[in-house]
Amino acid sequence: MPEIRIGVIGGSGLYQMRELTSVEQRTVETPFGGPSDDFTIGTLSGQRVAFLPRHGRGHTLLPSEIPFRANVYAMKMLGVERIISISAVGSLREELKPLDIVIPDQFFDRTRGRISTFFGGGVAAHVAFADPVCEDLADTIEETARAEAQGIDVHRGGAYVCMEGPAFSTKAESELYRSWNMSVIGMTNLQEAKLAREAEICYTTVAMVTDYDCWHPDHDSVSIEMVIECLSKNSANAQRLVAAVVTRLAGTARTCKCPHSLRHAIITARDKITPEAKLRLKAIIGKYVE
Repeated sequence: MPEIRIGVIGGSGLYQMRELTSVEQRTVETPFGGPSDDFTIGTLSGQRVAFLPRHGRGHTLLPSEIPFRANVYAMKMLGVERIISISAVGSLREELKPLDIVIPDQFFDRTRGRISTFFGGGVAAHVAFADPVCEDLADTIEETARAEAQGIDVHRGGAYVCMEGPAFSTKAESELYRSWNMSVIGMTNLQEAKLAREAEICYTTVAMVTDYDCWHPDHDSVSIEMVIECLSKNSANAQRLVAAVVTRLAGTARTCKCPHSLRHAIITARDKITPEAKLRLKAIIGKYVE
């Protein structure tokens, strides 16, 4: 059986695609607890792919309740090297329309109190995060989206505001983000991106626009039925995109900096790292700390 090298985090219906074969459910336990749900693992274009519903099956977890560390650590334990994050977002720009695909290259953190690191507890590390997504993976996703997403506009670049939620923004907040030249807004991807970098996993967000945020003059005319319809269309588009991206990635080696993110990041003296800490972080620091 091929090794699992690609992980996908998204909605619970994302893995319900005809092309997915040899499907199995797998429970993974981590030193940081259990992930959002069991993984659905299947074969696409000869590649084993691990799918994880971010909010759990049936959408049972609020953004602040998502076990981000367990989700990413479990991916690492499975052998995943690249994570494709499929996320519904609100648009902060007129030109980013519902059903458009945005591939952001920056994040802005507006969450409060979420744990965004594996480190602490006796091990200190500081990874570079100036460029928070993997450019090589983003290139592949952009090229694939432009080739496959017919009739859908694809936008490369821009900043994703990660807010706490679960309530949406006030108009004052929305207008402030627009004045900062932010592009889209969501509630989940900042923590995933930081943890993926610490785990030396390539990470890129595919932001699927569902609606304009509350700044837009037509916002009040948007019904919940319209948003649900948009989510359904985005899910179908995401399935096609993921299948095509996996095909393009098949057999390709990573030449980016992501596999070496921790090379110079761990600053704790090795003789000060306890056996317990080594065991807890084995999946990500094992190659650097014996």
